[in-house]
Amino acid sequence: MTNSKPLRVPKYSHHKPSDRARVIIDGRHVWLGKYGSASSKKRYRELIAKWAAGTVEEPNAKEPITLAELMAQYLTWASGYYVKNGQHTREYGNTKDALKIVRQLFELLPIGDFGPKALVEVRTAMIAKGWTRKYINKQVDRVKRMVKWGVSQELVSAETYQALRTLAGLKRGRTTAPDNAPVQPVREAHIAAVTDRVSEAVSTMIQVQRLTGCRPGEVCIIRPCDLDRSGDVWRYMPESHKTEHHDRHRVIFVGPKAQALLMPWLLRPATSYCFSPKETMERRHRSRTRKTPLNQGNRKGYSSRSRDARKAQRVPSDVYTTNSYRQAIQRACDEAKIPRWTPHQLRHTAATEIRSEFGLEAAQTVLGHATAAVTEIYAERDQRLAADVARKTG
Repeated sequence: MTNSKPLRVPKYSHHKPSDRARVIIDGRHVWLGKYGSASSKKRYRELIAKWAAGTVEEPNAKEPITLAELMAQYLTWASGYYVKNGQHTREYGNTKDALKIVRQLFELLPIGDFGPKALVEVRTAMIAKGWTRKYINKQVDRVKRMVKWGVSQELVSAETYQALRTLAGLKRGRTTAPDNAPVQPVREAHIAAVTDRVSEAVSTMIQVQRLTGCRPGEVCIIRPCDLDRSGDVWRYMPESHKTEHHDRHRVIFVGPKAQALLMPWLLRPATSYCFSPKETMERRHRSRTRKTPLNQGNRKGYSSRSRDARKAQRVPSDVYTTNSYRQAIQRACDEAKIPRWTPHQLRHTAATEIRSEFGLEAAQTVLGHATAAVTEIYAERDQRLAADVARKTG
C-alpha cells in the first residue's frame, strides 16, 4: 500500500511590509493586490484553479508582470541607489510618492497594458492632489524612469516605454495645476535684520553664501581641508554637492571679503566643520553671566528638569543641515517681524547681482550651472536696459 502525500495548496498570504497579498507557486511569488481585497482573492482563486489543472504558465512565458510587481522590484533597487551619506535622498521619497498613486489606480494591471492613457489618469490624480505643474511633470517622469529601468531588466518591452514617452508634460496656462510664484532675491534690509538676530555662526554663513552664491548645503559643510588657500582667490571644493552624481566637479571661488569672514572659523582641525550647532550652543553658554548663587538653583552639570526631560533633550549636531540653517533664519525673520525668506533666496540674490554687473555667463560659472537656461531661473532679469530702450524709442 503506497502512502502518497496529498498536494499542499499554495496559501493566500500577507506580505506585511507592503500590505499586499501574494501566493507562492512553484517557488515563484505572484502578487495579487491589496491584502484582503475582493480583487486579490478573485485573482488567487483563478491562479489556484489553474494550478490544480496543471495549466499555470511558466514565468515570463505569457503572463506579464503587473505594475505592482515592477514597482516592488524598482523600489528595492531605488532604495539602494538613491542614497547619500548613508541616508535616502529626496529623490527616493519623491519616487515613492509618485508610485503610490500608480499603485492605487493600476496595481494589478499588466505592465504591457500601461500606456499613455493610463499615465494621463495617474497625472490627473496628481492634479487632484493639488501638486504644482512642475512637480507633476517631474513625478510623471519618475514613473517613466521606472518603466525604462524595467526595460533594462528585461521585465518590460521597449515598445511600452516608447509609448509612454509620447506623453508631453503639462504646459503653463493649459492645465488647472498651479504654478509656484518665482523665487525672489532677498532685500538687503531683510538680510541685515536677520544677521543681527542670529548666532555668529549663522550670520557668517549668510554673508558667505551672499558673497559666493553657493548653495545652502555647501555653506553648511565648509571644512578647512576643503579650501585651497594658495592663491589670492581661494577655491572651495565641497566634500559633497548636488550634482556630484553627474560626475560634475564643483569649485566655489572665495574672494577677499568672504575670506575675511571665514578666517576666524578655520582655526580648528582640518576635517572639522567650520559651522557647528554644538559649538554655537557652547559659545552661548559661556557668554551668559550667572546671577544665581552657586549654592542655589541650577549649577553646571545639573538641570532642574526631571531626569526623563533631560534625557529627551536634543543633542546639538556637529554640523548644520539645510533644515536647521533655514529654521534659524526664519526664527529671526519672525522675531524681526519681516516676511520669511530662505537661504535658497540668497543664491538668487547673488545670481541677480552677478548677472547685472558681469553678465549671464559669469553668473552661470559662479553658480555652477551646466546651462545658462538654469541661471536664468536664478537671476532675476535686469529690466533697466529694457526700460532705457523704451525711454529712448517710445
